[in-house]
Amino acid sequence: MEQIMQAVELCLTHAQVLNVFTRQFERKNVGISGGQIITVTSDMIQAQTYRDLTGQYLVPGLIDAHVHIESAMVTPSELSKALLLDGVTSIVADPHEIANVTGLQGMTYMLADAAQAQLGIYYMAPSTVPCTPMSHNGATLTAADLKPLYQHKQVIGLSEVMDYPAVAQQSPDMMQKLQDVLQQPGGHADGHGAGLTAEQLEVYRRAGITTDHECTTPAETLDRINAGMFVFLREGSVERDLENTIGVVTEANAARFAFCTDDKLINDVMREGSIDHCVRLAIKAGLNPGTAYTMASYNAAQAHHLDQLGAIAAGFQADLVVISDLAQVQVQAVLKAGRWLKPATTHPVAFTENTVHQHFQLADLKLPLASSICHVIGIKPNHIETAHLIRKVPVVAGAFTADTTQDILKIVVIERHRGLGCYGLGLVHGFNIKNGAVATTIAHDDHNLVAVGTDDIAINTAINHVTACGGGIAVAQADHVLSELPLPVAGLMSLAPYQQVAQALDDIAQAYQTICGGQQVTFNPFITLSFLTLPVIPTIKITDQGLYDFEQNRFISVVVH
Repeated sequence: MEQIMQAVELCLTHAQVLNVFTRQFERKNVGISGGQIITVTSDMIQAQTYRDLTGQYLVPGLIDAHVHIESAMVTPSELSKALLLDGVTSIVADPHEIANVTGLQGMTYMLADAAQAQLGIYYMAPSTVPCTPMSHNGATLTAADLKPLYQHKQVIGLSEVMDYPAVAQQSPDMMQKLQDVLQQPGGHADGHGAGLTAEQLEVYRRAGITTDHECTTPAETLDRINAGMFVFLREGSVERDLENTIGVVTEANAARFAFCTDDKLINDVMREGSIDHCVRLAIKAGLNPGTAYTMASYNAAQAHHLDQLGAIAAGFQADLVVISDLAQVQVQAVLKAGRWLKPATTHPVAFTENTVHQHFQLADLKLPLASSICHVIGIKPNHIETAHLIRKVPVVAGAFTADTTQDILKIVVIERHRGLGCYGLGLVHGFNIKNGAVATTIAHDDHNLVAVGTDDIAINTAINHVTACGGGIAVAQADHVLSELPLPVAGLMSLAPYQQVAQALDDIAQAYQTICGGQQVTFNPFITLSFLTLPVIPTIKITDQGLYDFEQNRFISVVVH
């Protein structure tokens, strides 16, 4: 017998509604009750309240398939306020940044702060804490530590597995982590296949890893599709890979693609958007708008087994976005679980632990060189990979001195979790600093203290300032700090409102331009600096234990032998 439908709470009428199953827009009416979509039909719907959407489009709430909240430098509840304005109603976050600093305590903090957010925040349990054995971090999370996290409804899988050797060699703890998550209902594991070959990707798939977001070229993208993975096309503050990879997407293979931001600063979110920015770029590149919006919603939900999200159909959660211009993604209104978005009045959960412990001295910055022919880290603007350069550098009294003509500067990474006294010194090309230094406690993924500059006094000034702040970013010249952003939450996030943090980031960007002699900067130097400490990304990086060669899988001397 046909069920008689009662009047719904809300009916959205005459909208062009995206059908994610056909990737087409259809003029429909949508009935909503109890936060759920009840019906989508061309017929009239009896409702308590109506909203006429004639001339507008209705799409499912956008979903960021992989993001590090900490990279926005605001807490989850503050990021929620900004993302919802852009039509992003859910994110899948990897909290391994804070976990690498404070372990389970950091995970608990992220869950507690997210609980007050209107945004749907889902977490993946951090798979790689520590990230690598090539540097010191602040905590260790074993399979036994992670398993209880899956009892929390917001923890839905295992975050990006970046330790390929552990998977290939079937390390017992890594295998246990994968086994534990795959035994959970809907449990799954994300990949981190930077630099992996097609054969190595098959190793990941055999282990049960089903997604990847580390493709930067069409060939890498196809390798992941051919391996049977979901691919998250990435557009963040530094990792701007979408325009290089979107051409691989066709109507035949589009179901395997979603979008992610991975690492994006809050000022960039406010300036250009989040997943909405990905949609704009995809449509500009020629992708069918229906396909782009489907990738930004339903496909991301399917990849993460969030079966209640991502579609405008009966039984799905009523996370909906009203759009006036498809190509420009002009958001007019947002429904989250059937309720129109209203300004949030939440405040970040307190965080009182000081996580910066180091006793580095000015004299430690001296870099003795037995030869002027050296290995130099070459940054690649808007990418996290580096070039391995060999350069002749100035040597004065047996030690390196900055060469601003060649743009070769000193870089240092200092262990800051336990005060072990470990530090690594190296050389870097590409920051274009003429007079000054930058220091930050954001240094992927172990988040030690990293600094770069033209002279030891400025470098030391910046280091001392972020230490006194309990973490953050500082730009200095000589013994004077030009601009700062304190990040007291594990040296990664601010407790300030997101608008204030965005302004502070703009201010330190202006200060950076000052130490570059006023020259325009065409990439984000702060995130770029933070990724120079991640040795699992090609090709030459630096940690608190020294200069690391990804290709040779070993530490090397600064001097070429």
